[in-house]
Amino acid sequence: MKKWSNLWWLAGLVVALVLPLVMTNPAYRGIAVYTLLFTACATSWNMFSGYSGYVNLGAAVFYGTGAYSEDLLANHLNMSGGAALFWLVPLSGVVAMLIGIPVGLVALRVRRHTYVVITIAIFFVFQLAATNFGFTGGTAGLTIPFIPWMASYFDVPFYYVALAVLIFAILLSAGVRRSRFGLQLLAIRDDEDRALGLGVQVAAVKLTGYVMSGFVIGMCGAIYAMKQGQIYPQFVFDPLFDITVALMCFFGGFGTLVGPIIGGVVLESAQQYLTVTYSSGGSLYLIIFGALFLLVILFMPRGIVVYVKDWWGRRQSRIESSQTAATAGVAS
Repeated sequence: MKKWSNLWWLAGLVVALVLPLVMTNPAYRGIAVYTLLFTACATSWNMFSGYSGYVNLGAAVFYGTGAYSEDLLANHLNMSGGAALFWLVPLSGVVAMLIGIPVGLVALRVRRHTYVVITIAIFFVFQLAATNFGFTGGTAGLTIPFIPWMASYFDVPFYYVALAVLIFAILLSAGVRRSRFGLQLLAIRDDEDRALGLGVQVAAVKLTGYVMSGFVIGMCGAIYAMKQGQIYPQFVFDPLFDITVALMCFFGGFGTLVGPIIGGVVLESAQQYLTVTYSSGGSLYLIIFGALFLLVILFMPRGIVVYVKDWWGRRQSRIESSQTAATAGVAS
């Protein structure tokens, strides 16, 4: 099984690397970029919320902070538009992490259900601050230095940078899950009081996981700002971002490594495609998504990955039982 798993990962990487070379339609390339960004955000979000059980509905704080950091740093440093702006992407992720420290200290003082409400409240504080502060440009937004790339080539650098961020997010999430730190997060998810009694530094572990998840999400926000060329508070501090990222994880498999990847690739690419294809049809994709999620909740409440894994386990058990029965019959 491990061999097949490694082959699937390798095949996915090869497909991702060659995709922009065979996909010449700029619209589809744009869809691919957004799919990679949201998949990376979902993977990083799941690294904390999925492993610890603390559902964060204020992750757009990291996303918007990363976007504004990219824009403000580029304008403050008088940088010209081009590939050099990508050097600010990891720095924007660090800024998002630093912002996450005081936010996490406040939000993580409460337990899970109250934590969800606190994260929503903090999100709206950041959205209102970005709308009213002068250095953020207010409702007029901010403009990043113009990137003079040809339209046929424009999305290719964004694609590969977003792919690199996604690979980093997957490796980080896998490393956390297999580490002692990841076991502590899982222990908090299962029983926080018991984990505390066993010596887990619950407050420090939760804050570290929360801040770590903000790094990748902040970088994705910075890439989004570069690609859009101009950012507005209502788009980078968007409540739909939080809902979308959470739904991707629940759709694919909450708390699993592969679940957010499947959820991000399937849902974001479908949403972008339906939006582009049926742009005159209003919110048709929302109706389709609503029906899809209803089916998943009814028949696969733990997500696709867990459902398939359980189905495969039951199938293997039936096969082994049949073989054992057949062997016993021959012996008798």
